[in-house]
Amino acid sequence: MRRFDAAVVGAGPAGSIAAHVLSHGGARTCLIDPASFPRDKACGDLVGPRGVRLLEQVDIPVPVAVSGSDIILVGPAGNRARLVWRPGSTYADHAVAVPRASLDTVLRDAALDAGATPIKGRVVGLIGGPESVEGVRLADGTLARADFLVGADGARSTVASSAGLVDPHHAMWGFALRCYLQQAVEVPFIVAFEPERRRVFPGYGWVFPSGDGRANLGLGIGTLHERTGAAAVAVARHLDGFVEGLVTQGLVDQGVTLTQRRGGWLKMGMVGTRPARGRVFLVGDAAGLVNPLQGEGIAQAMMSGRAAAEAILTGGDRAASYRRFLAATFGGFHASAAALHAMTLSRPRILSAAARTLTFPCVARVVSDAWVLYWNDLVDGAQPGWAKTKAAAIGRLADVVTAGAQTRRRVEKVLEGR
Repeated sequence: MRRFDAAVVGAGPAGSIAAHVLSHGGARTCLIDPASFPRDKACGDLVGPRGVRLLEQVDIPVPVAVSGSDIILVGPAGNRARLVWRPGSTYADHAVAVPRASLDTVLRDAALDAGATPIKGRVVGLIGGPESVEGVRLADGTLARADFLVGADGARSTVASSAGLVDPHHAMWGFALRCYLQQAVEVPFIVAFEPERRRVFPGYGWVFPSGDGRANLGLGIGTLHERTGAAAVAVARHLDGFVEGLVTQGLVDQGVTLTQRRGGWLKMGMVGTRPARGRVFLVGDAAGLVNPLQGEGIAQAMMSGRAAAEAILTGGDRAASYRRFLAATFGGFHASAAALHAMTLSRPRILSAAARTLTFPCVARVVSDAWVLYWNDLVDGAQPGWAKTKAAAIGRLADVVTAGAQTRRRVEKVLEGR
């Protein structure tokens, strides 16, 4: 196989954007994935405001199923807080719902149209080490040789483990189970689920618009540093109870049929994962770029894919340049949010009380405008005003509370390249 300037492993949003930018920049790029497209992925299908802006910037039109500026947080007592996205200087004023089968195909096609070479196959290891990488080995024995390697192969990244860039004992994991149902939903709902009174489920649930008269429904669980089959069993065991609660609250129709069940692992908060070393770069879920508070990952995936590609094209100390981008763009929020996640996940009563408080009507009226900014990592770039001031104060409080947390130090350490 001929040699490439860069090999991108994984044709999800992170990998396809990286391959698109690299190819447009003149780099000979291959895009490797074992799947035949279109293909499905376990995901909420929601692209946040930063992701919407990035798609506009790279000029890739996607088949938007639903577009909206609101998301509703449903508390354990059934109270609802409406969170409204407002325009920012660095992001759009809305989110879009795009099924992953459609989104990933469009982004991959854009990368191939830009000149990337598709390779169908499963990567099983690296040729050389991170500092002297010469490409990757595929399961069929094929060698894809390249000067730089972008690992966009998901939470259980082969590139990350082969390059020694992930510590599985310290990485922060979650597992989510997603389904579709034949029911139209106008706005996205995030639901705090209580299988036991005053003890909230250690994760999150959702019902998101998906277009074509369908809704995307899912339930996720945080597992801290454990990645075992017990998490998948726990989510599956509680899914029916979660749906029953949605029916009671009027969010889902009685007797709906759940189809296309698909589960997947999440790696959150950049904990225990070094995002770049030498000529190997990790992007998206491979780098742990999933919001530890609400599970969003598509926008971060695309942003990191573009940043890694630009670092490779720019020259100099490319790995350090990419780490600086991640530190400046995501580092502060992820460090404190990951620490908060770790501190509260094993305390379901505290989580339950927090969810009840945030959705209590009089409290929601005061904090919802700030909470939507902090929770969705939208403080940076928000328009000046009282909402941004309050959200920044929440961020500072989170920094104080997590200042000595070991999880926070681990995030800061990997972004410094140590």
